[in-house]
Amino acid sequence: MTEATDLSIRELLQKFSDKSLSPSEYWLALEKHIEAWEPTIAALYAYDPEEARKQAAASTERWAKGTPLGPLDGIPVTLKELIATKGQPVPLGTAAVELVPAAEDAPITARLREDGAVIFAKTTCPDYGMLSSGLSSFHKLSRNPWDPTQNPGGSSAGASAAAAAGYGPLHIGTDIGGSVRLPAGWTGIFGFKPSHGRIPVDPYYVGRCAGPMTRTVEDTAFAMATLSRPDWRDGTSLPPNAIDWIDLDIDVRGMKIGLMLDAGCGLPVDAEVRDAVISAAKRFEEAGAIVINVAPVLTRQMLDGLDVFWRARFWGDIMGLSEERREMILPYIYTWAKGGADISGVDAVRGFNQTIEMRRSCGKLFTEVDAVISPTNPIVSYPAEWASPTNDPALPFEHIGFTVPWNMSEQPASSINCGFSRSGMPIGLQIVGPRFDDMLVLRLSKAFENWTGGVTNWPKRPG
Repeated sequence: MTEATDLSIRELLQKFSDKSLSPSEYWLALEKHIEAWEPTIAALYAYDPEEARKQAAASTERWAKGTPLGPLDGIPVTLKELIATKGQPVPLGTAAVELVPAAEDAPITARLREDGAVIFAKTTCPDYGMLSSGLSSFHKLSRNPWDPTQNPGGSSAGASAAAAAGYGPLHIGTDIGGSVRLPAGWTGIFGFKPSHGRIPVDPYYVGRCAGPMTRTVEDTAFAMATLSRPDWRDGTSLPPNAIDWIDLDIDVRGMKIGLMLDAGCGLPVDAEVRDAVISAAKRFEEAGAIVINVAPVLTRQMLDGLDVFWRARFWGDIMGLSEERREMILPYIYTWAKGGADISGVDAVRGFNQTIEMRRSCGKLFTEVDAVISPTNPIVSYPAEWASPTNDPALPFEHIGFTVPWNMSEQPASSINCGFSRSGMPIGLQIVGPRFDDMLVLRLSKAFENWTGGVTNWPKRPG
């Protein structure tokens, strides 16, 4: 039998509507589930079950009267710690930041509250969101529910762990180089990075997006109707849309899909990952798509340029901190960041210009194909205690070759499970669409989920 904690958003809304389950009853079941899991995976920050009970009770009253606030009324949600909630500090995953309460809700938080979602916790991330890892100088070490000795990825580490462990159907992460998709791949969940500006963020900057992290494609689609409403605080926020986010049907016959098995630089692709992605490509072919092998969009020069730009930018962010505060940053990240101290303005601009080259390269490829599929991550897994798949601050971005170009080109991309390794760890398939065609990515993802049946053997809670 399906446990209450495994219910989808659609199923929960139906039960809230027909009164066979109330938001309060669901929350209390979820609360016990979280209590069983949290000591093992440490996914949460600022967890407040008492406040969640109050929000769920208010939602229960609204449903009893037949007056829900919106399409997510009563649905429990977590937010990545970088997403501000009024009155709570935003530690940015690091011990170096002073804990000052946020003055206002971020755009995502505001939209969720408007629609009645139950925001019950923040989720962990590494220092400044600068690692693909659950390692942080501020938070406890977050772990992968499939195997707690392994890393959940990052920087949306806690969100991916929470989704895989079933902490409710909806978790929101952020992504500037793969921070939604990479952990989604390593934890078997669905992660969606929409077109840049589709979900308003604050602060916004080059490549930074936010996106849902869920167990199913449809749960993400339900969330997009709420999250995609514009907000003036994001200068890249897209205009209001009339998208029917739940219209997920697609016929792939005749579509030209590029299969990218080489990122162009960085870590080589594990054989098990390559085989799983090739098998996924065959699913598209069997459904009538035309799959063609395509060359990488990324070069070593592009990735190294981005590294230079990000080091310079991050050093600029932290140079105003006292030496004592800077020394509190996770050593891996601080060692990497100090490389930015000697980067000239000219070299920083040259590094930034490589983001434009990525965009140019991605744009050219999409004159030849309708969509692209690739591995999300080049490797199967790595230890929970490591700061990155290389664990080397001199080689910090060797694992983001498949994901980061699409941030710079502002194109929508998802990660969906396409199999498991011999060690039992999930393997992610990335699906990329043209700029602004978020629905194509969701529809292709839903089609693939239908063909495979999706993940059904989610990790069981301890005890």
